[in-house]
Formats: sequence, C-alpha cells, structure tokens
Amino acid sequence: MGRWICCLCSRAADPLMLLLVLALGCDPSTAATASPSVPHIKPSYSFGRTFLGLDKCNACIGTSICKKFFKEEIRFDTWLSSHLKLPPSSLLSYSGNYTDDAKSWRLVDITRLTSKYQHDRADKRICTSLLKTKTCSLERALRRTQRFQKWLRAKRLTPDLVQGLPSPLLRCPSQRLLDRIVRRYAEVPDAGSIYMDHLTDRDKLRLLYTLAVNSHPILLQIFPDVEGWPFPRYLGSCGRLVVSASTRPLRDFFGAAPEVAADLALQLLAVLGSMATNDLNYFFYFTHVDAGTFGVFSNGHLFIRDASTLGIIDREEGSQLMDGQQEYKDIFSCLTVDCQSALVSCDSIRENHSLVMVCQDLLPKLLAGKFQPPVQGRINAFLQRCARGLGELVELAEILKPLRSCDSRFAYRYPDCRYSDKY
Repeated sequence: MGRWICCLCSRAADPLMLLLVLALGCDPSTAATASPSVPHIKPSYSFGRTFLGLDKCNACIGTSICKKFFKEEIRFDTWLSSHLKLPPSSLLSYSGNYTDDAKSWRLVDITRLTSKYQHDRADKRICTSLLKTKTCSLERALRRTQRFQKWLRAKRLTPDLVQGLPSPLLRCPSQRLLDRIVRRYAEVPDAGSIYMDHLTDRDKLRLLYTLAVNSHPILLQIFPDVEGWPFPRYLGSCGRLVVSASTRPLRDFFGAAPEVAADLALQLLAVLGSMATNDLNYFFYFTHVDAGTFGVFSNGHLFIRDASTLGIIDREEGSQLMDGQQEYKDIFSCLTVDCQSALVSCDSIRENHSLVMVCQDLLPKLLAGKFQPPVQGRINAFLQRCARGLGELVELAEILKPLRSCDSRFAYRYPDCRYSDKY
C-alpha cells in the first residue's frame, strides 16, 4: 500500500503519468525510467526564401520538394561541415545529398535553370517592360500579359500558346507533344489528362515560366529514366532550384583510360541513335553540345545531363506551327535570351545534325591519342569525315566495340557482359 501512496503522491499532478504509473505496477524505479527524456536540440539551418527563389513564386519552377529542404532531407555538401553554411547563391549548380529515411544518403545535383544574375536581369526586364518600374510583383506583372490571359482561358495546351517561346523543345511543336507535357507535368497531382482542368492559375504560370526560361526539367518529367530515356531522374523543384539524380560531367573523363573512353564513346553513339529512332517516333536533336551536356553515373552509365538545348520534331504528326508564326515575340520570348535572336527553322534540321556536333566538339577530346596507331588513325579519319557530315554511327561503333573491356568498372553492364554477345 505504501508503494501506491508513494507513487500517487509523487505523480498526482500529472494525469498522464498517473496512468503510466498504474500500468507499470507503480514501481518508483520503473516510473522514473518511463519519464520522457529531454529532447535533443539540433542546430537550425537558415535558408531564406531568396536563396531558394521562393520569394519569386509563382514566377518560379515549383514547390514539390521544398519540404525535403526544410526537413533537412536534402543537404548541400557544405552542410556536412561544422560551419553549416549555405553555399554562394551565385553558383549555377551544387552537389547535394538526399535521403528518404534519414539513414541512407545519395548524391543529387541541385541546379538553377539560369544563373542568378540572368534571373535577376530577367526579373528587372519584366518590371520595366510591363509595369515601367524597377521592382514589382512578378506574378502580377506576368498575369497581365496577353499570353497568360490566353493560358487562363485555355482548356488544352495548343501550339499557338507556346509560339515564340525560346526553348528548342517548342520550336517545332506538335499537339501530341504538348499533350504529353500537360499529362506528365510532375509539379501538380497526376491527373493523367491532356486537358488543363487540373492545373490552377498558379500551376499554369509556373509551367509557362519554366518553358520560357529552360525546358530541362520538363524533358526530365515527360521522358523519365524509368521508361528507358537517357535522362537523370527528376526529383522535384523548390522555387528556382531543381533537384535531380547526380552525374559527373563528361569533361571529367577526357583523360580516362582507353577502354573507359571507348565505352563512353559507344554509349554516346547509342544515345544519339535512340534520340533519332525510338518507339514514340520523336526525333531529338541538339542545338548545342559541350563537355557538360552529357554526364556519367557512378555505375558508368552515360546520360544526357543538360537537356536545355534539346529540340524535338514529331515524325508522327509533324510541326503544327509554320515557321512564319514563330516570329511572334513577347516578354516570355526573351526572359533569358536576346529578343532579337533568330529561331532555327524546323526544315533545316538534318538526320545527322547532332552527330556532326558531337564529332566536332566531344569525340576528339574523348578519343584523341588513346589507342595504338592503326586504330587511332581509323578513328581520326572517321572524326574528320563525320565533322563534315559524312560519317555514320555504325562505322565508328564497329571500330570501338573491340576496344572496350568487361570488368567491374562498368557496373551498368557487368557481369552481364560476360554472358552476352551484345557487349
């Protein structure tokens, strides 16, 4: 009885603890063990809406991954240091870490669609050209435009709504491609519909803004890696930052061993082949390539790291805009480019358009001086012809296939290569 009196007196002021004590048999030592411990106080991280670009929404990319940032489930590499400082906001891209369970972390790329300088200049252009002021509400200014008013009234994304936008993705638009954009736009709940009924006014502005600034995240969404497309996985956006799976740029491999260079060159040719011929009958072409256009995952698999310069021609439907119509220009046409820049004609794109650029700018840096004279001479001769538009994918692939090896460095195809003639 003394035990009960002791327990009741010591815990009577706390009804919840009283119930706990009764359930535990009212052993004072047990009750003490069950009392809640002092919570561990973690250091707090200070973002600021400006760093993420949330202060610019809804003239931004999206907010689908913001919770991950604020819950510290996405961390910049510098956060792993004792200083816990955010990196400079002037950078175009950052290396980060991402987790779903707070135990295992994986590398991600955190990128801006343009530099912060270009963003700031575009924001100023919106205010001065639309409202004649140096600062303004970007959303209010863009909402007043004729183009966005048409978007608000539209039930379906049609070619006339995107005409004049600078993205190569939209230079030769088909209705089938635009329907795919709406149906697979990942910054809104999936409705699986080609109609824009599930998009709010805010969603429409974000989609239009993204297409006007840089279509890279849209391409990652509508042609996902899980379906076999050569793009890194899109994980989400917060403000003006985009998060995707991490790759090392191809420039990091220009000094690689001969067998690695041969493997990457073969993958590069395979990507170009799949972009030209695929089940959906879309023809992808690059308007520009450089050492950062392609990237390599940790398993050795090569992907398109930067899709911002990719254009698409629909071989099934063809373009539904005449080239003359593309001359239409407004503020969305020049957020990140010169308003006077000429658009490439859809009819000017040839089958080997991308191959010629890759032969001129990438393959020589990857393959130069890597192999014995007879083989190196054949490679050099091909690249010279290819740069003039005279080379074929198959010709170089036949030279390179015997030069690659089958070992654990190429995890994306090992150990399958031991048992398959494909490799």
